Amino acid sequence: MPGDPVPTADAAKAIGVDRRTLQRWVSQGRIEPTLTTAGGHHRWDIDDLKRQLREMNRR
Repeated sequence: MPGDPVPTADAAKAIGVDRRTLQRWVSQGRIEPTLTTAGGHHRWDIDDLKRQLREMNRR
């Protein structure tokens, strides 16, 4: 179903970075995932992620 949050690897691919880069940005508090599963895995809304990146780049 379109619009469902995607795993970190898919989100990273969508924005052209390595998944470890996305994980590092989360641990640094620079961006926030759409949700985190009970197992600790992040899920991402691509549009929201792109918005966060635009804001991050403005800082």
